[in-house]
Amino acid sequence: MKKIELLSPAGNMETLLSAINNGADAIYIGGENFSARAFAQNFDKEKLKEAVYYTHLYGVKLYVAVNTVIFEKEIEECINYLKYLYEIGVDAVIMQDIGMISLCKKLIPNLEIHSSTQANCHNDECLKFLKNIGVKRAVLAREMTIDEIKNIKTDIDIEIFIHGALCVSYSGRCLFSSLNGGRSGNRGRCVGSCRLPYEIYQEGKKLDIKYPLSTKELCTVENIDKILSLNITSLKIEGRMKSPEYVGYVTKVYRRLIDEYYEGKIPKVKKEELINLAKLYNRKFTKGYLFNNDIYNTSSSNHIGYHLGKTTKITDKKIYIKLDDNLYMEDGIRFINENKGMIVNKIYNTKGLLVNHIDKGQIAVIDNKINIKKNTEINKTIDIQLLKEIRKTPNKKIGISFNLKGYINKPLTLTISDGTNTITKKSVTLEKAKNRPTSKIEIEEKLNKIGNTPFKIENINIDIENVFIPLKILNELRHNLIDKLIEKRTKANNKVSFNYKKEKMISNNHKISIEVKTEKQLLNIKDKVDRIYTEDYNLYKKYKDLNIYYRLPSIIKDFKKYKNEKLLINELGSLNKYYKDNEIITDYTLNITNSESVKLLNKYNVKAVTLSPEVPNNEILNYSKNIEKIIYGKLELMILKDFYLKGENILLKNKFGKIYPIINNQYTKILHSDNIDKTDEKIKTDVRIILYDEDNNKVNTLLNKIKNEI
Repeated sequence: MKKIELLSPAGNMETLLSAINNGADAIYIGGENFSARAFAQNFDKEKLKEAVYYTHLYGVKLYVAVNTVIFEKEIEECINYLKYLYEIGVDAVIMQDIGMISLCKKLIPNLEIHSSTQANCHNDECLKFLKNIGVKRAVLAREMTIDEIKNIKTDIDIEIFIHGALCVSYSGRCLFSSLNGGRSGNRGRCVGSCRLPYEIYQEGKKLDIKYPLSTKELCTVENIDKILSLNITSLKIEGRMKSPEYVGYVTKVYRRLIDEYYEGKIPKVKKEELINLAKLYNRKFTKGYLFNNDIYNTSSSNHIGYHLGKTTKITDKKIYIKLDDNLYMEDGIRFINENKGMIVNKIYNTKGLLVNHIDKGQIAVIDNKINIKKNTEINKTIDIQLLKEIRKTPNKKIGISFNLKGYINKPLTLTISDGTNTITKKSVTLEKAKNRPTSKIEIEEKLNKIGNTPFKIENINIDIENVFIPLKILNELRHNLIDKLIEKRTKANNKVSFNYKKEKMISNNHKISIEVKTEKQLLNIKDKVDRIYTEDYNLYKKYKDLNIYYRLPSIIKDFKKYKNEKLLINELGSLNKYYKDNEIITDYTLNITNSESVKLLNKYNVKAVTLSPEVPNNEILNYSKNIEKIIYGKLELMILKDFYLKGENILLKNKFGKIYPIINNQYTKILHSDNIDKTDEKIKTDVRIILYDEDNNKVNTLLNKIKNEI
């Protein structure tokens, strides 16, 4: 049975070493560019080399996230960056941009690619597509359940998330941050729109919900045996923005549980471990969609910590706390009712004396420096003693063995092995000892002096005759072999060369498409535009004689049979399933931002490719044919699974008064508050209008304006 990989995050070198020392099999990081965690410290090129060195030295794999969408002007820079990663020995890259995946496999065929969760892979057809374009491993959408994962049939490596923060939007595909704050989640600059407070209304009534889109933290330690029984390659911890202590401890807990499972035991998390995980970071825990758990935490979007105690008395200057846990100076605490937090700089006992800590069961007195008014429950959000304990984790050591042979009139031979690599070196020819021969004890003593190296000696085998061995020579052999073993474990010999050149193309199409919501809208525009899109299948069937396309969902679990139909595709599985027997146009939800993605889709006989609304300018137009741009309409910002509010007439309102409609069907969609409007731009491509509640006069005005620009 092949052991499942434990994959840990790292945002800097300190965290990477913490993950190594606590038992990660592999680590994923981001560089300074093209990483979907742009606000992590991340790794420059020299730090990337250092990361490869240390991970490979300790037998750990290193994956680099190149998981943003790539704009046209960045293609050459990105492919050269991928070349650099390959040549320094990175084990794999994590990518979401299908065009860059395809280009990378063409130019750097030996670089392993893992598709990001943002590829929205939630069905077998998507897995087939990714495998066909060269993906070795697919990171599944976090919305998939255990049963759905069990039923995967495609022969491809699978990776799932088991711990950490969740995106509320399906598979992390979200336009909220981009269209509201100008910082794209697809470009690694998400502002965390889902963590902000909103007012939410249903049927005109304001609901008592402060954080309607905030999620809990994923934590699967209590069900790890069920996950380990799946046919999965890798288990992933989220957290490239998290501290070394967080990453180290979470890795350590899962490492123990995974090892116990493969030792034939029933892995069981300890109560102390659950408490420590909560202290390190939680917004309440959930087992996630893996186990059909509720993921929403509408009461808080911050780290809430773990129960510490309750206030018993509050004055203007002091707060008295009955402790259910120890309290130390420099601990962090949060007062639940008033949602205020502070670092405890001073602790007093009930006699008013300053102390370093107060034990649980006692009364601790602290300064009321944040003006707490009412008695409240208190949680501990920073446990300074826990952090100190985690930092004591010893450096990982690699087991090695020495094998020495010393025969009369033959070269002294020393072999070093780490179980995978074996290196032998010969030295001086040995003579019979004239006086006292070198003893095995002396040899062992010298070989054991490996000093501050990453190794630990597990076995020394000595086979000698009555010979004299110069101990200086033995020291030199040991030093040389250790250096050679380090070099063998860390050296990369990857080389690749290519000449990438883009071909210019001119697209002169100016077709006009309109996406309608109602039959009334359709009847108004049916003779005025080139293409019509609708999500209403009955409407599509009724007007098949028109040039009308049925807009498929972004989430598909069961594929219906379509042949000789016209389909607007919103996810990669549908593309793979239907492109051979149907006329296909791809929608903006595929996040197409460069000509390489357009070229790939053209190979799948796609009639037109709708660009992502995040494409910054018209540069892509010089290198792509048959593309469509959305120039007017209310876009989908998020798709939510199992939203807790059902029914109609649900609205989200932000602090600036912007209103976001929430549409409930099989899945929940949050629409943009405003219509994007680019009708003043000079039209160079096919264009689309997306209708919501516009009347005929508004639609006709839009069409007249667009036709004047053609």
